[in-house]
Amino acid sequence: MRVERSIEIAAPPEKIWPFLVEPEKILKWCITLEKFEYTSALRRGAGTPFYFEEKAAGRLMKLNFAVTEWVENERLAFRMTSGNLVKGYEQRWTVEATPSGSRFTFMEEIELPYGIIGKIMGLFSQRGSEATVEKMLANLKSLAEA
Repeated sequence: MRVERSIEIAAPPEKIWPFLVEPEKILKWCITLEKFEYTSALRRGAGTPFYFEEKAAGRLMKLNFAVTEWVENERLAFRMTSGNLVKGYEQRWTVEATPSGSRFTFMEEIELPYGIIGKIMGLFSQRGSEATVEKMLANLKSLAEA
């Protein structure tokens, strides 16, 4: 299941970036997250490990990730290294400077277990995931523009 959405934010990339890398700020806009923490002394750059707990479809996912891309004020991507309830999980966040501020794009790709049954489950949950992402982007816009 893949969800990709973008939003225009009347703020420069430098004002948005802290909301993508500081745990307490991430938790303010990512409404599905209940916990986010870095799991080593490394706090920036590719390879940075972190853990989060995310509520999805009434269940709590407990997932470990590693950052795969980190270009300050431009791009952050990460991939699940271990966890429960899903087979694979990747996200990519990009920030592009625009004349009026920035364009933020959120992309996530989740692979559910159970083969074809998992793919069918993904189809049923797609619309709900898209609506949740849109709420999260509205939160990020409101926080970054404040």
